[in-house]
Amino acid sequence: MAGAAIRDIIPAMRTIVLVLLLAPLALVGCQTAPSEPEPPPNILFAIADDASHPHMSAYGTSWVSTPAFDRVAREGVLFARAYTPNAKCAPSRSIVLTGRHSWQLGAAANHWPYFPEEYRTYAEALADHGYHVGYTGKGWAPGVARDADGQPRQLAGTPFQEHKATPPADHVSDNDYAANFAAFLDARPEGQPFCFWYGAFEPHRAYQYGVGVDSGGRRPSDIDAVPPYWPDTETVRTDMLDYAFEIEHFDAHLQRMLNLLEERGELERTLVVVTADNGMPFPRAKGNSYEVSNHMPLAIMWPAGIKGPGRQVDDFVSFLDFAPTFLEVAGVSVADSGMKPIEGRSLTSIFRSGRSGQVDPERDHVLVGKERHDVGRPNDVGYPIRGILTDRWLFLVNFEPDRWPAGNPETGYLNTDGSPTKTEILQMRRRGADTRYWELAFGKRPREELYDLQQDPPCVDNLAAEPAQAGRRRQLRERLFDALEAQGDPRMKGEGSLFDEYLYADESSRGFYDRYMRGESPNAGWVEPTDFEPEPLE
Repeated sequence: MAGAAIRDIIPAMRTIVLVLLLAPLALVGCQTAPSEPEPPPNILFAIADDASHPHMSAYGTSWVSTPAFDRVAREGVLFARAYTPNAKCAPSRSIVLTGRHSWQLGAAANHWPYFPEEYRTYAEALADHGYHVGYTGKGWAPGVARDADGQPRQLAGTPFQEHKATPPADHVSDNDYAANFAAFLDARPEGQPFCFWYGAFEPHRAYQYGVGVDSGGRRPSDIDAVPPYWPDTETVRTDMLDYAFEIEHFDAHLQRMLNLLEERGELERTLVVVTADNGMPFPRAKGNSYEVSNHMPLAIMWPAGIKGPGRQVDDFVSFLDFAPTFLEVAGVSVADSGMKPIEGRSLTSIFRSGRSGQVDPERDHVLVGKERHDVGRPNDVGYPIRGILTDRWLFLVNFEPDRWPAGNPETGYLNTDGSPTKTEILQMRRRGADTRYWELAFGKRPREELYDLQQDPPCVDNLAAEPAQAGRRRQLRERLFDALEAQGDPRMKGEGSLFDEYLYADESSRGFYDRYMRGESPNAGWVEPTDFEPEPLE
């Protein structure tokens, strides 16, 4: 009996010993097992329509107040040198969505294009990779985007436009952007990250004249300086304050969106990007290739992903960089996105650096340029420009200097929106007063322009003809053209005319110059009737 009992006990003892030996290994296995991966962040991309750097109060501009933008800058990174490569709505937004220069996008280089089927956007890619994607207000526009079957494409996501509000002034949109963002969040499947495009229509023209004074609580004297390419008059200052009033409307909705994310516990893991698509809708700004045209406000916050919040970064960054940034943080490779090769570079190294000032020495320049914006020349041709901008110099090449840069005078200078400032400049020339403002805004330009941004930030003193600058012009030209050749720019192959051959998608304005000169009245609702010169100018 004793031997049998011992035989029964031995297997049990063996089991106990085996358990004791394996328990530490099991504990080690539990400790080293991979943790659950962090979910990808949400993305809120907020883009104003026609606002120049530095017209957010975080940059020190006193006659505009943007507390929401300022919060994003304070709790994230304020970028001092952010640029759109093409200062017009549709091409600028095409660059944002694809990460490619406009001259790498076929017809989408132009304003009011037919967007080519072959170029996917980051929004379409993220929608295919588990993101809830949508927009409110102005997405990619203006233009026509269809797929291979002729069905409309939503390049920025599903539209959320239902909620309306009483606008605070004439010409301000009745879109309740923040309420539509809330509706977008409510429609999100549980646990799904989101990517949302908040595209305000403000501060696009037209404005209610005097609203910045009457409702914005400011006086023309509050503006510290009027740029030297406009006359310093009460009319111009009032126009600038009306512009500021609409920027503040954009910012007010952004504030509501930030509050909503905070209330829902989503702000910590949301990447918030705030910028504008191109320069302010004033003469020599929007639609050109100068500092005021292409230099954009930019602030980015991401509490869970940006080290050292409250920094200002001086690196040159481009709108090309948004798409690769969004793909990277979402964990989607360019190859898996189905997008064409991306020219831009992700900004995540700046997020992680924790450093202010210059973070990446290679980010020492940006390229700018344009093709056809608004019509207004014979045969709907554009005004092609390419340029390079460094920490001190802006060098531009105007490929067709015999053309009128803002459109022909007899058809209303259609590439400059109608405004009190535009009217003031045109009337000064007609009265025989100071014509320098007209020359800077509307006059023909030489083939090359060179500006010293340290001495002349407004870009009014062209140094290209000075013999002392010949070497610098040659160096910048070579650097520019080498980059354009590497990017496959058709202008470097002598094939630039193809940009003029793409159809203008707005049929009501297509062929504007030729139809107008035949006595028709094609659509020109974005300029004033008095903008048209009675006779062609030499």
